[in-house]
Amino acid sequence: MRVIGADGAQLGIMPTKRALELAEEAELDLVKIVPTAQPPVCKLMDYDKHRFEQAKREREMRKNQKVVSLKEVQLSATIEENDVAIKAKNAVKFLQGGDKVKVSIRFRGRQIAHSDIGLKVMQDFAERTKDVSTVERRPMIEGRNMIMILAPKAEKASKAERAAKTQPKPEA
Repeated sequence: MRVIGADGAQLGIMPTKRALELAEEAELDLVKIVPTAQPPVCKLMDYDKHRFEQAKREREMRKNQKVVSLKEVQLSATIEENDVAIKAKNAVKFLQGGDKVKVSIRFRGRQIAHSDIGLKVMQDFAERTKDVSTVERRPMIEGRNMIMILAPKAEKASKAERAAKTQPKPEA
């Protein structure tokens, strides 16, 4: 088998017995890295330390993950102006917290015949939250509900915005 030392140096091809002796002398473990290669590749390492570091990296990656949840805001086709403002304020709060927002309108009774009114309410809502959101899914009717999904705007500024920030402003 091909043996790699603890420092990453090639120790060459040797019989398994000799590789195990080297590992014992160095008080390390002989770990198969590529068992399907010809000859198999093994490395001298402290396997417990390796497992600990791997678990530590996985914990760090989990800690840095961002979990995006979906919050819902319910409107109606006959909603009043002040109520829309309050719902939009709550949606902006959710979006700034990094969550997606599902905006839904439930049509009751004969309201389904006037789905264009619901569409206007949805468009108005999207317009009120456009500073902090992008429309991920356009308003669509599913049964008696109209659903739209808003996602938080990306944090990165476009190239034009970054260039405008770096250039000095002319003095008047």
